[in-house]
Amino acid sequence: MLPELFPGFESRRIETDGASIHVRVGGRGPAVVCLHGYPQTHACWHKVAGALAERFTVVLPDLRGYGDSTGPKSCDKHLAYSKRAMAADVVAVMRALGHERFQVVGHDRGARVGYRLVLDHPDRVERFVSLDVVPTYDAWADISRENAIGRFHWSFLARPAPFPETMIGRDPVFFMEYLFAQWCGTRDLSPFAEGAMAHYRMSYSKPEVIHACCEDYRAGAGIDVELDAADLEVGRKIACPTLVLWGGSRAHGVVHKPIETWRRWCTNVIGEPVECGHFLPEEAPAETLARLLPFLSGKA
Repeated sequence: MLPELFPGFESRRIETDGASIHVRVGGRGPAVVCLHGYPQTHACWHKVAGALAERFTVVLPDLRGYGDSTGPKSCDKHLAYSKRAMAADVVAVMRALGHERFQVVGHDRGARVGYRLVLDHPDRVERFVSLDVVPTYDAWADISRENAIGRFHWSFLARPAPFPETMIGRDPVFFMEYLFAQWCGTRDLSPFAEGAMAHYRMSYSKPEVIHACCEDYRAGAGIDVELDAADLEVGRKIACPTLVLWGGSRAHGVVHKPIETWRRWCTNVIGEPVECGHFLPEEAPAETLARLLPFLSGKA
């Protein structure tokens, strides 16, 4: 049995268009949905969820195909794993839980789902927080000799099936833990609680999860970039207040000029680095909360 990381939180399963989403819900007050990244699950929020739940209703889904959520079969354009489809899942989950408007905190792939959600459903989102990413369009444009090693997985995972699935499937835990260590400020697994690692290892050992993750990145190399480009072309921007945080001590795959990049996409954005690597909620939970709580409370 996996360790319980969210005491007092309820487990729910909500059916959306093409997916069955596993979600944890706790706390009371205004709604905040927290979206995890690759190759993690909702467990990545376990060090900050309790403090958030003291002021907010906290909703922690597994993205479609990740963790204990299921996802549909995909097509040649990987539309089923586009951030547009994942964002629609979040809207459906929040509506099922009784929240027509809410705030969004996203890390890594979850932040990509988050900004697509704000662009596609601006009436739903009151505030948005992005942790350690720039939009997908800019991330692809920014790949250089300096950061290509840290982002090798972008092109690797986007290769046609079954190549990456087969390679990762030989030893999925090794691959996952290698990425964790590469992206951490400490360059090892020390920031991760063993209970959380148990959740990640079990999830990423499932062939269907490995495949869904690859589909996520295939969409990220195609339809997601196309949607971003279309928004840029017509000048569509994120109108809600936006907070951008990033890891200031990340060794590989560093996010270049994050606040300058986000200003192209947002009408109202603030941001700063946190002294850690990529995994802000687990490497620096206190520092991350110190920035999240005032912003989500409307005091920053």
